[in-house]
Amino acid sequence: MPVAELNPQSQIANPKSAEVVVSVRGLTKVFKDFWNRPKACAVDGVDFEVRKGEIFGLLGPNGSGKSTTIKLLLGLLNPTKGHIEVFGHSPRHVQTKTRIGYLPEESYLYRYLNSRETLDFFGNLFHLNKTDRDNRAEQLLDMVGLGKTQTRAVGEFSKGMQRRIGLAQALINDPDLVILDEPTAGLDPIGCREVKDLIIALAKRGKTVILSSHLLSDVEDVCDRVVIYYGGKIQADGTLKELLAKPDSLRITTPVLSRETLEKVLATIRHDVTTGEVRVDNPTQNLESYFLDVVAKAKLAAKETSGAQSGARVAEYLRGGEAKPASDKVLEKLSLPQAAQPAAVTTTAESSAPKVDDSKLSALTQSPAPATAAKTETAAPQTEAPKPVDLSKANEKLSSLLGGKK
Repeated sequence: MPVAELNPQSQIANPKSAEVVVSVRGLTKVFKDFWNRPKACAVDGVDFEVRKGEIFGLLGPNGSGKSTTIKLLLGLLNPTKGHIEVFGHSPRHVQTKTRIGYLPEESYLYRYLNSRETLDFFGNLFHLNKTDRDNRAEQLLDMVGLGKTQTRAVGEFSKGMQRRIGLAQALINDPDLVILDEPTAGLDPIGCREVKDLIIALAKRGKTVILSSHLLSDVEDVCDRVVIYYGGKIQADGTLKELLAKPDSLRITTPVLSRETLEKVLATIRHDVTTGEVRVDNPTQNLESYFLDVVAKAKLAAKETSGAQSGARVAEYLRGGEAKPASDKVLEKLSLPQAAQPAAVTTTAESSAPKVDDSKLSALTQSPAPATAAKTETAAPQTEAPKPVDLSKANEKLSSLLGGKK
């Protein structure tokens, strides 16, 4: 799929008129040693804004200040100088944090919890009720391709699978601002493509995404604007079209031409071009597109894999007002009467369970162990209830034994 179709920049009618979600002015962070002496200036006088519905990229080599900037935006670090606003408040504002989803560079997960328990835990932190937690967990696990491995402990996951569950936990609260630090690290090409599709879907819904990545092709596919860090400072910023365009050259793409037509076109171009080289070659697709095409053909041939599956479409609650497929609506209508009429469920349960005679039930409730007896009668109606045990003789024998020892 062409990059022009994937890039959601066209979804923003007027980026400068959109609401400012993140505002950074003169941001500086200096790390100090034990004696309070300056040790490293990680971020040095940084200014930028991120607006609603925008996909904003943070680029730069290792140690250039990207992750430090993200931690400052989250309120995990205090700036040495400068001003930060997130949704018009300080990054340490508690209510603001409920509107943010964060995927750190390293996944910090409880290794003995399985996938569903992990999402249930993070959903609890946002005070989601049990029904919402279960529904969202199911949708997210299907979306990230872990629906068939949800009972496995997270500690057994590969790095790529841990990134998948980490991405799911970052979206459990349906955040308005999503901050992703190296989201595709450790993922296979299918997972990378799905993450990029998800980012684009979130932006189309009006959510804001801040993306930090070393994979420039990923950034190029999805970002509207980028800033490039080096030495803690922003060295370049702007839209991808502004930064990547080469105004001193021109590319013309046509269908395959006959030899005669091609010679005429080249002769005309060379007549007007006085400097530079005129080249003719065949356009190529990128390796990612070719890889995905090969995998798609393998799936059609019914090939199986024991690893992470290709995820389903974006989770329904993340799609917002997007229309449901017709099949989903039919299933919803079929399931509605059962959910709306609990009596119907009760009737079904009664018809499949063994019936207990009222006289027997009355006799069982008078026995010394009513719970055990009732359970036995329900599981096997033919079995008689256990008779009460007379303990008087046993007590007499015990008393005589104790008396003999005196």
